[in-house]
Amino acid sequence: MAGGAALLLLLLLSLPAAEPPGAEDDRDSEEAAAEPRGGRALPGLNALESMELEFGVCTVTCGIGIREVLLTNGCPGSETKCIVGVEECHGPVDCGLGRPISENSESVMMTCIYIPPENRFKYVWKILTPNKTARILPNDSAVMEVRRDTRPITYQCETQGNESVIASVKYAVHATTELQTKQSERIDTGQSRKKRADAILVFCLVTGIIFTVGVIFAIIFIILHWAIVKAVLESKNGRDDMVEKLTIKSSQSNMYHNTRSARAITHRE
Repeated sequence: MAGGAALLLLLLLSLPAAEPPGAEDDRDSEEAAAEPRGGRALPGLNALESMELEFGVCTVTCGIGIREVLLTNGCPGSETKCIVGVEECHGPVDCGLGRPISENSESVMMTCIYIPPENRFKYVWKILTPNKTARILPNDSAVMEVRRDTRPITYQCETQGNESVIASVKYAVHATTELQTKQSERIDTGQSRKKRADAILVFCLVTGIIFTVGVIFAIIFIILHWAIVKAVLESKNGRDDMVEKLTIKSSQSNMYHNTRSARAITHRE
């Protein structure tokens, strides 16, 4: 009987201690507190205020993006900084005029500003009309495709999080006739630029040909009339030698006269 009691006591001691009610919820709340705004937890960092952290540059200049969280003390090895996580970052709400994902002569595909996961945010599409209240569209997805109208239309997408607008972008969808006009203008501009480039190319080519032909004729002339060219060069060299000799003789004569004058003055004295 005593052996059975001892066996029962050993079994009770080997069982893990039961957690009090609500302990699991407290642990979940502590983990959530250590999680940054971007939704990715910083591994092993439960007390961020006691860590030496530095934040990287936000990936966007407007709307919503992400940035790195860097640890500046206690990194492994000899690293002075190490990435310990990422978090959400915000810039100015208004991102101005955006560029569509794709477009053709009939339709335009546009996108709102967001970071994954897409379903974290709420999207509100509007049609903006000057001096009128914006009309809200039933589409609530991050991407919307519209067909071109006979008049230009400006669309706007607002990305909302925590019941506030965190990003806004506009798209100017040109009308079909306006698009055709712009395309024809681009074609005319491209053709005129091509014509100017062709004219410059022809001018450079003709100038190069004329210069090359002139050089070739000059070489042929020198070869055929080498005797005359040689005589001209020799006569030029002869004249240069004569001028040099005259210059030397003149300088010597001046020196002679100067010497005689100095001697005459010395003798009189």
